[in-house]
Amino acid sequence: MQRSHSVFYMRYRLLAEKLDRILPYLLIAPTVVYMGFFVGYPLVQGVKLAFFDEQGRFTTENVDYLLNSPLSKFRDALFYTLLITGIVIPVEFVLALLLAFFFNSFRFRGKNAAIYVTILPLTISDVAAGLIWYSMLTGNGFANKLLLNLGVISEPIQFFGWQNRDMELLAIIITEVWRSTAIVFVILLAGLQMISHEYLEAAEVFGANALQRLRYIVLPMLMPSIQAALIIRTLFALQVFGSVWVLAGRDIPVLAGEAFYEHTQMHHTGVAALYALIIAAISLSLGALYIRFFKARYLEAGR
Repeated sequence: MQRSHSVFYMRYRLLAEKLDRILPYLLIAPTVVYMGFFVGYPLVQGVKLAFFDEQGRFTTENVDYLLNSPLSKFRDALFYTLLITGIVIPVEFVLALLLAFFFNSFRFRGKNAAIYVTILPLTISDVAAGLIWYSMLTGNGFANKLLLNLGVISEPIQFFGWQNRDMELLAIIITEVWRSTAIVFVILLAGLQMISHEYLEAAEVFGANALQRLRYIVLPMLMPSIQAALIIRTLFALQVFGSVWVLAGRDIPVLAGEAFYEHTQMHHTGVAALYALIIAAISLSLGALYIRFFKARYLEAGR
């Protein structure tokens, strides 16, 4: 009887050890399946569409069209996409960080309602946001009427039209900042609320002033949230499309907009896929930079 119990116990131990070895793989398996189906498969199909013809032969025809065709707006689209991303991301980050510090530091009546109003634009689609700001910035829109009534301007500011592309770009930036600052704000505010007050109180006891507490405690512990906010917002910025097309059409070409145009209007599926791959490559490159330069030191191995 004792021997049978010993054999059962050994089998149980062996089974438990085997389960411990495969458990991490079982836990990560749903994520791997999801990424493979929704990311890996479309990526492979995109490569096939961009670099292989209908007979399965490798071709650079789509690349030649993208770079050399007079119908292609690739260079302008790349320039404007990176320009919009390079302007919008820093502006949104600074505004979101200031708002997050404000709401995290002060208590006042109606604070929750104020936070709700701040994140309200996040619920609005990019097309709807573009329509809202288009109606506000037209010659007879609210913004021009307000400035005229205040005496700031003597005639309406023209934001739209081929001859006003700089103003169209400004309208796009205003719309994107208004619509998307909220997502960065939510992530940063959540990160600030996760920082224990005990660290700040201990630093204050040891004589650290407010600036030192911010530099050596708050910002280092906020780095994971900063990294996540920048990655998510950059991904969305590189895919900007709806608001741009509402406000400027193809006057201000962007990569996602040109991919849509080539696929739906020109029926160049391979070119559209190539645009998608370019957006993915830029996203991965910027994401790797964010991970490299915004990693929290206390999370690094060996520290």
